[in-house]
Amino acid sequence: MPHKLVRYFLPLLLLPLWSGQAFAADPDVVRYAKAAPYEDVREDLEFAIQNRALLVALTSHIHAMLQRTGKDLGDDTPLFENAQAYSFCSAKVSRAIMAADPHNIAFCPFTIVVYSPRGEVGTTYVTYRRPPVGSNPRADAALRELEAFLDGIAREAVGLR
Repeated sequence: MPHKLVRYFLPLLLLPLWSGQAFAADPDVVRYAKAAPYEDVREDLEFAIQNRALLVALTSHIHAMLQRTGKDLGDDTPLFENAQAYSFCSAKVSRAIMAADPHNIAFCPFTIVVYSPRGEVGTTYVTYRRPPVGSNPRADAALRELEAFLDGIAREAVGLR
């Protein structure tokens, strides 16, 4: 009996030590959460991209844009504490997905978003769009590799290597 209790309760006791959490609410979007300040996770995402010898080509300041344009749109309610999207490219991954199907050019550049929603102080999310697979086995294999590549970066950013 005690062995069964340990097996049941031990994972529950270790749960708070898990730094990231995966969500599956939308099958087209992969989202991880981390109980950490936005700036820390943002920096970790930048490092995760740079650790693969990649450069960020564009940083979209989504939170700032929404704040700037909200009044003109008649709703200046803040949606985020902060939010940025990082666009980058990998020559190796890009070539692989486009060699499999030239129409996969639509997936370049790759983008991963880091954000903290308003009212969720201390929780930061890292998310990306999952590349869709279809009926072309060669292209599907390449897009699965792209997803694994993006997932590795996102997981590293939230400490789930």
